[in-house]
Amino acid sequence: MENNVFYVTKHQKKLRCGITTGTCAAAAAKAAAELLLLGRHKESVLVHTPKGVDVQVPVFLSSQEEKKAEYWVVKDSGDDPDVTNHAKIFASVEKLGEGSHCPRGAFSSLKFPGIFLDGGFGVGRVTREGMEQEKGQAAINAVPREMVFKAVHEVCREAGYGGALLAMICVPEGKELAKRTFNPRLGIEGGISILGTSGMIEPMSEKAIIDTIELQIRQLQAQGEKKLLVTPGNYGQGYASSFLHLDLDKSVKCSNYIGETLDIAVACGMQDFLLVGNIGKLVKLAAGIMNTHSKVADGRREILAVHTVLSSGDAKLVPEIMKCINTEEILQLLDKNGIQQQVVKSLCGKIEEYVSYRVGDKMAAGVILFSEKFGYLGRTKKADGVLKLFGGGI
Repeated sequence: MENNVFYVTKHQKKLRCGITTGTCAAAAAKAAAELLLLGRHKESVLVHTPKGVDVQVPVFLSSQEEKKAEYWVVKDSGDDPDVTNHAKIFASVEKLGEGSHCPRGAFSSLKFPGIFLDGGFGVGRVTREGMEQEKGQAAINAVPREMVFKAVHEVCREAGYGGALLAMICVPEGKELAKRTFNPRLGIEGGISILGTSGMIEPMSEKAIIDTIELQIRQLQAQGEKKLLVTPGNYGQGYASSFLHLDLDKSVKCSNYIGETLDIAVACGMQDFLLVGNIGKLVKLAAGIMNTHSKVADGRREILAVHTVLSSGDAKLVPEIMKCINTEEILQLLDKNGIQQQVVKSLCGKIEEYVSYRVGDKMAAGVILFSEKFGYLGRTKKADGVLKLFGGGI
């Protein structure tokens, strides 16, 4: 970190990190709460990110009333600019009447009672089932929600305030920006999503990501490791740790580059390979798609539709599957029809076939699938033996 600017070194290049829309929302909400409850105007506020990094975020006053204050933050994506780079993220905090309950459609938290959160103009609304949020709620994901709740709660505690508050997130450019995202395809209408799992954005080119993966695996090789635990990202790591009880100290994140990671692992002499991840990403392996980025290929619905027919012999669900917006919704449909388990089993069989073809007989590679709603779903045959080597279990 230099002058509150965070850097990472990728492929011998020094790259500046950015902040997520979730961090922006938390910073603006904290600034608004401080002005409203403490009468304290700030030009920047400290936000605690899930990554474990405290970041000082510049904030700008939008408006101030007796029972409401609003600030905004400029989204800075660092050296890997995305669609929302330089967008203004607004957050207002408003005092509600005594004894107020959670406004309809807003978010609440058992950990932070009396603090409510909603999305206003430019923040998308969920219009279909199967998303993390309920139908009709704002597209503010779980980690950003927690960040906003925590940020406002910190101020409430300092001020000794125990009344009800409503934090409202708005993005004036959100409706236009959303047209350049996948939100319209996901059934999220009217704006962007407030996202982020770590609070920080690490800039990484495709080559830099693959080089980093290779470096990590070669470091493990130098330490004498012969087995490798791999996850696509934070969700996979969380599941591997919490539910499979695996040690993440020597794990590697592969992002979307599963094929390259398999190749590198083989080249480095790894004998056992365990991949743990969400079915929404890993389902693509059943079609031999080894780069799971949505810009490379999708086909999730098509893959699950084929395996529904293959495993059940019934094609009647195919039209419904093709209307689903994500894999979680498809899983719910399969579960409702009592065939989820057999479809996943069919899927795992094909995943094993493609992964085994990629690595040949040089490495035992197992894959474990989970979902946010259903948890553990299934595993390939070789996953059992590899999982035992890591000391984990299902």
